[in-house]
Amino acid sequence: MSDWIPSAERSTYLIVGLGNPGKEYAQSRHNVGFMVVERMAEQHGLLFTRYEHRALVVKLKFELKTLILAKPQTFMNLSGSAVGALVRFYKVPVEQLMVIYDDIDLPFGTLRMRPGGSSGGHKGMQSILERLGRQDIPRLRIGVGRPKSSRLAAEYVLEKFSPQESLELPSILNRAVQALQDWTRLGIVEAMNRHNVNLLANQA
Repeated sequence: MSDWIPSAERSTYLIVGLGNPGKEYAQSRHNVGFMVVERMAEQHGLLFTRYEHRALVVKLKFELKTLILAKPQTFMNLSGSAVGALVRFYKVPVEQLMVIYDDIDLPFGTLRMRPGGSSGGHKGMQSILERLGRQDIPRLRIGVGRPKSSRLAAEYVLEKFSPQESLELPSILNRAVQALQDWTRLGIVEAMNRHNVNLLANQA
């Protein structure tokens, strides 16, 4: 049974960054979704101090729209419980929900926005798809690359970004925020056309 509740509300957008709560995970690759919404809030002079529906939440106005930024505090594998509750409470239409998370199958510095699809093995996204009972959930994947050694992917994503990656990360977060703003302003097709590129390659 789906947790989705349709709504005629058209000015509210829910932007969810995925990650794990706790200082030990704060700078890990798996928390890049948290980092994006934190950067977006920071640009508006806001901090995540409000807790509701098992998530830390910030609300801001952007071009006559209400943007609700959320960081589920359930740990990654249970992200769907927080997202489902937020969607029901705010009655957000499916096309106005965006989930941001890391992707090891994309090179570091790559953004991929899509209107739907499978989880691709990402347990946080899988939890959301199962809870909402549908796959047409817009998402923004942030490429973190695969480990060069034989380390397990599960271990790799829980590690911190390398020193070189940390230097490049701010520009990637800024571009991700711009992609989200373009999505709310122009729609997902135009945002995809503008931002589904390898950021680092473009800077070369």
